[in-house]
Amino acid sequence: MKPSLSDQEFERICSGIAKDRIAIIKHNPIGTDAEILLWMLLSCLNSYLSLSEQEMPCFTGRPDERTYREAILFVLRGRTEDGFDPAPYIDNLLTE
Repeated sequence: MKPSLSDQEFERICSGIAKDRIAIIKHNPIGTDAEILLWMLLSCLNSYLSLSEQEMPCFTGRPDERTYREAILFVLRGRTEDGFDPAPYIDNLLTE
């Protein structure tokens, strides 16, 4: 059985990233602010959900904000408790 994630826990992860956004962006100058924050969220989900290499999305070329967002939604598909919509939490993370 795949590990799952509640909306409260996903919100907590997103809020933690938002709280540390300045440090995260400062120490990871790999792209736009949104790309960096989404990269961090994807990395947190990888760890939290204990994804195997086969379950982690692969990227061709340089990923952008859209690519990271789609990868996050892909990872969460089938792993959310009560089928919550993660999009508002992601949107909020990027607008704080």
